[in-house]
Amino acid sequence: MSAKLDEALRALQEEQARLKTRLQELQQLKRELRDSPRNELPFSVPEIPLVFRGDTHRGRKVPQSLISNFRICCPLPGGSALVTFEDPKVAERVLQQKEHVIDMEECWLRVQVQPLELPTVTTIQVSSQMSGQGVLVSGFPADLRLSDEELLDKLEIFFGKTKNGGGDVETRELLQGSAMLGFAKDGVAQRLCQTGQFRVPLGRQLVPLTVSPYMNGNIQKVEVQSRPVSRSVLVLNIPDVLDGPDLHDILQIHFQKPTRGGGEVEALTVVPPGQQGVAVFTSK
Repeated sequence: MSAKLDEALRALQEEQARLKTRLQELQQLKRELRDSPRNELPFSVPEIPLVFRGDTHRGRKVPQSLISNFRICCPLPGGSALVTFEDPKVAERVLQQKEHVIDMEECWLRVQVQPLELPTVTTIQVSSQMSGQGVLVSGFPADLRLSDEELLDKLEIFFGKTKNGGGDVETRELLQGSAMLGFAKDGVAQRLCQTGQFRVPLGRQLVPLTVSPYMNGNIQKVEVQSRPVSRSVLVLNIPDVLDGPDLHDILQIHFQKPTRGGGEVEALTVVPPGQQGVAVFTSK
């Protein structure tokens, strides 16, 4: 009996020594990550097709082109029109002829056509650093029937308890497919990340969730390049000969004629001479 106790005691001491060594390794890794400079990560931005569906802003003051939340606002000068076709090949055919002559029965209207280019983000450089007080919670099932607030409340309750290794939750935010929790005291985030796996009561089920370090990131540099819009053309030098609605109909009829290289028009907006407009492009 004594031999078995001695053997069990040695196994327990070895396990304690192994855990102590692992804890020291994790603490050293934490110090290195905290003291190391921020990593700068440049990465390409996936190309997002943009389309004009007739959304415009009008006014005396026209902002410069800007990019925000996959919306690009493009200033349109007076005496111009923006035409978007359903088929990008139609736009290519229309652009092959730089000048278009539009039949208005009483007279001929000569306008110029050119491609439309928009400023597009191509590369973003981000600096990242591991948060000392925040964790990322992931692994939520797709069929989880909880509202955003209910989910955050349940996460705050569970990870706010010291018996679960948590502490007072100071900030919380629901991200795409995960959630960020920020704690008031140091050491809580590291303790939860060391455990890593938790079974959290969400609704009527215990859900296995993963807790990992939360990385803070700040955009350091953005590269922007002008890229043509595949389905849109810009019509310029439109004289002040007709009211807006009539001119809109004449332009639409002209650019829909197959004999002129045209095709089905999806959206068209006209800015009369002496005025200014802004076309709003959104992700397709």
